[in-house]
Amino acid sequence: MLLINKKVLVSGADYFTDKDAINAQMNSSIPVDLDKAIKEHQSIVEAFKTAGIEVIQVKPPANCQDGIYTANWALVRNGRAVMSRLPNKRKPEESYALKTLYDHGLAVIELPKEIESFSGQGDAIACDDTLFCQSPYRTSIEAHSQVKNLLGFKNVLSLRTNPKRWFGFGPKKINRITKWPDSLTYDIDLAIAVLRPKTDSSPALIAYCPEVFEPESQKQLEELEGFEKIIVTKKEALKSFATNLVSTGETVILNSNAPLFKAELASRGFKVIELDLPELKKGGGSIRCSSLTID
Repeated sequence: MLLINKKVLVSGADYFTDKDAINAQMNSSIPVDLDKAIKEHQSIVEAFKTAGIEVIQVKPPANCQDGIYTANWALVRNGRAVMSRLPNKRKPEESYALKTLYDHGLAVIELPKEIESFSGQGDAIACDDTLFCQSPYRTSIEAHSQVKNLLGFKNVLSLRTNPKRWFGFGPKKINRITKWPDSLTYDIDLAIAVLRPKTDSSPALIAYCPEVFEPESQKQLEELEGFEKIIVTKKEALKSFATNLVSTGETVILNSNAPLFKAELASRGFKVIELDLPELKKGGGSIRCSSLTID
């Protein structure tokens, strides 16, 4: 029986490219093989279906290189969708996302105009009544309480991952295109994942990489009660996008080349579907980024 992520919305890789390097994982000097990217995206869709997830597939917004990443369109709970505020190069996606979610029967909610940024499900990971949020890279701190109240969460954990720095030290790096601060884990779904909600027989289970978080956030996560936790290594988090996964509570669709994490999942009884997605990673996203949970 699926416990979470029973239904997801995906678009497509038709316009996918890394030409505009709007996050710290992208390198516009390394071109994307579009045919391979499209096949990789289809492998994600097929893996979801194999895991029993209902997949709603829509056309990607025309000429939007990041339109493949539907996770950033909104955060959805109980039929309500709080819409995102995306960086400059992704602004054309916003109206498309709103119409798409509205057309699929969701009550769409727009944040107050003074909130500059909100990266949707990419930067707001829900587990039961708790919301794991991040700022400042893609989400304004003011959005945390707004989303919590609008969608009826009891708790919000406001976290921060390490910033990208010039040559690994010195001043914090500002993305030259978005003019926003940058991080290798610019969205929190590159740093933390929900594997299983709370059940009658077990607490909720999350996985995260402590090393990518700033010290205060590390402490918050370490002291967080009511959750079992799997620790992911920095190498597997940053290089393999290990936490950018989708779990049903029984099956985990996981990026390849994360052997330590994969072994830990198997030891806990999860079925693992492993995918190799080198082209999609060039955009700074992967499995979780490419799917918006709408159940």
